[in-house]
Amino acid sequence: MPTPRSKQLCLQATPYYHCVSRCVRRAFLCGQDRVSNKSYEHRRAWIEKRLLFLSKVFCIKICAYAVMSNHCHLVVHIDENAARELTDLEVVQRWHHVYQGTLITQQFERENKVEDYLVATLKHTISVYRNRLFDLSWFMRSLNEPIARMANAEDECTGRFWEGRFVSQALLDDSALAACMAYVDLNPLRSGMVDTPEQSEFTSIRRRVQSLLQRKDANPLMPFRDQREPGLASVVPFNFKDYLELVDLTGKAMRANDVNIIDNNLPRILSRLNISSSNWFRLTRKFEVYFKGAIGNCESLTHFCNLQNRVRRLNINVSKKYFR
Repeated sequence: MPTPRSKQLCLQATPYYHCVSRCVRRAFLCGQDRVSNKSYEHRRAWIEKRLLFLSKVFCIKICAYAVMSNHCHLVVHIDENAARELTDLEVVQRWHHVYQGTLITQQFERENKVEDYLVATLKHTISVYRNRLFDLSWFMRSLNEPIARMANAEDECTGRFWEGRFVSQALLDDSALAACMAYVDLNPLRSGMVDTPEQSEFTSIRRRVQSLLQRKDANPLMPFRDQREPGLASVVPFNFKDYLELVDLTGKAMRANDVNIIDNNLPRILSRLNISSSNWFRLTRKFEVYFKGAIGNCESLTHFCNLQNRVRRLNINVSKKYFR
């Protein structure tokens, strides 16, 4: 029986989550269908465009993403405080970027007021919208539903395009976050689609490298610690150059199937995270195979389970093996 979403998410424990949406019925997001000989490559752009748009509307930032042939990986940061700090008008304006809203919220956006007898209804609606702006299920729904409709229209069919539920995993500490981000960024290289991480189209690592080379300041992805801007509270807790070096070395090790490449040029970030190079190599190759559910070291898992009144600590033996 699937784990209820309420048991998968715990913002008191962590704001970081790994999400995966997969296609059904042999549906494609990209690539060449060997049966019909039809290319679906353009659908990857649909996902990326929609994803980056939603990250500006919701109080959910994108740390990493990779759009693959029949599934999509995301690593997100949920910022509840940012949603709480929005004014009522800002909440309504953001929501109307994605959904139509109600006649009352439309009037409020136009005139910044409503009749007295509608105020209570308006306040309740805004409260619902505010909670949805940091709700991971609503974010994924807003991402997946339009893509499904567009794909069904193109395929001239009806029915499901995505699996009924997206997979979500809580990333409970920096080690879990770094391993998951690298796993996502290296997905195309690991699949043999490219030779280097920066060649991976429709991935966060490519977008970040291009932004760095072109010196673009307006990057819709969540910034790293050394890219912090004044007044910015939430950042990825690593330096981007350290992370980039780590991903590059890991990619070279994967292509050569030789962990010694990482050993001989041990990045500082691995020492800080206290992960051995051999364990890191295994994690970035089979992250989803090793972990089902929340991910982190033993202390983080214990804290997560205590917050949710769980007796059993899932992944505890794997955590002991890979996270010191």
